[in-house]
Amino acid sequence: MRGARPERALDAVVRRVVRPAPGTHVVVACSGGPDSVALAALLDRLAREDGYAIVIAYVDHGRRPSAAQDECVVRSAGARLDRAVHILRPAIGRDDEAALREARYGALAALAAELGASCVAAAHTAEDQAETVLLALFRGTGLDGLAGMPPARQLAPGVSLVRPVLRATRAALRRELRRSGLPYALDPTNEDLRYRRNALRVHLAALRAEFPHLDAAIARCAEIVRDELDGDPRALRRRLVRARLREADALRGATFAHIDAEAREP
Repeated sequence: MRGARPERALDAVVRRVVRPAPGTHVVVACSGGPDSVALAALLDRLAREDGYAIVIAYVDHGRRPSAAQDECVVRSAGARLDRAVHILRPAIGRDDEAALREARYGALAALAAELGASCVAAAHTAEDQAETVLLALFRGTGLDGLAGMPPARQLAPGVSLVRPVLRATRAALRRELRRSGLPYALDPTNEDLRYRRNALRVHLAALRAEFPHLDAAIARCAEIVRDELDGDPRALRRRLVRARLREADALRGATFAHIDAEAREP
């Protein structure tokens, strides 16, 4: 379609989660990988349209030989966007994934508080959500695990961690990345099959060939479960729509998109 701008669909997804007041800051967590660089580019564009500012933060745990290269990539992306880049090197106690995550988010929250930023944005995608839900399922999780990662949660008093592209696919972010022309780095540890998430990705790659909408479907399922757990009014309206369709013997052919559209507030 002439004049169509497909990136605007992604913009709408992000704006559902990131709605800072004009003149305020958003901290963008950027590892130098393609997803986080794409998020930085996307939020840079939206910030200029919506009147807020972004700063880019790279967290160096001092554990990977490629960290210096990744830092250079992040600095280069920040320079191209004309945005400030903060390099954070938190002290690490235990050398395990949970400790690294705690240190990373602690450093990002401290930077946000220092800048007066209300949120830190992370580039978790629908694929990340699918992997998180499936790993929880394989551990025998309950409903909380099936709800996956929340789109937003409190990181520290007055600071939220937001995941604005949790409903977006990596393919959508790659399109944003190509439009931006920004540099990015690939993390070699993503190929290490000793990590369960990486091992799961190998098997999901084969499933995605047969079920191309797998990630979006699992991410949507997680969102539905979270709405139910949180008592979101949308969850009640969806149940009412399903009940009405069941009574009319029309539920079998109804898609979630149809039910969700019917459940929107008038």
